[in-house]
Amino acid sequence: MKFTGTSDYVAPHDLTLAVNAALTLERPLLIKGEPGTGKTELAKQVAKGLGITLIEWNIKSTTKAQQGLYEYDAVSRLRDSQLGDERVHDVSNYIRKGKLWQAFDADEKVVLLIDEIDKADIEFPNDLLQELDKMEFHVYETGETIRAVNRPMVIITSNNEKELPDAFLRRCFFHYIQFPDAETLQQIVRVHFPDIKERILTTALTQFFEIREQPGLKKKPSTSEVLDWLKLILAEDLSPEDLRRDGNSLLPKLHGALLKNEQDVQLFERLAFMSRSGR
Repeated sequence: MKFTGTSDYVAPHDLTLAVNAALTLERPLLIKGEPGTGKTELAKQVAKGLGITLIEWNIKSTTKAQQGLYEYDAVSRLRDSQLGDERVHDVSNYIRKGKLWQAFDADEKVVLLIDEIDKADIEFPNDLLQELDKMEFHVYETGETIRAVNRPMVIITSNNEKELPDAFLRRCFFHYIQFPDAETLQQIVRVHFPDIKERILTTALTQFFEIREQPGLKKKPSTSEVLDWLKLILAEDLSPEDLRRDGNSLLPKLHGALLKNEQDVQLFERLAFMSRSGR
């Protein structure tokens, strides 16, 4: 089983190496990178490329590790006992399988995505150490031990909002997705917009990289944002000439797709003002 990329996802050589290393080592693949660089999409494309099922566990600030294993619905059991329901005699009727249990239970190898693990409490990764290492866990209410039928390919994403524990990092194969260079970004754009004209693509990406490299920018626009921007440009049928900026307004056309906070918008407005004042 080897990942070589898909027709819908441009995977650099170092990224495919990382995926296949994690597959060979049978360790979770920890993916970090700027928001919008395709970390979540990678898991979807790995599943597609390997021809296996994807199970997604989207982490929130309130998510607990136990929810990935199972949850015991004691409230429903109490209610059923009050109603005289026969189901109360079998506790397994009130066990709700979590995403890890679903992955362990699968008849075939699956990809398990644990998305944005750094959103959760700092203890969350440590609470999953043994389960991800041994690929098994105990269900205390029923006394059974759940073991992975087929060891899943685990992909964990992080936006680097919190430091992850060393003990957790030791159990993972790590890869940082670098922001794509101009050539790779062109390839990515052509996957999404195969009919885009060369002149508009060159003009737009030149302007995009100029914006990304502007000193003082609070949030640099990402891959997903440039794709949104290009979609709008094509929908509006703008020409390369329409995209050109001048000293009166250094903000790009349809800048709301690229600049996501008022500080960055004001930065370009100040630059335009300074440009006009210096004439």
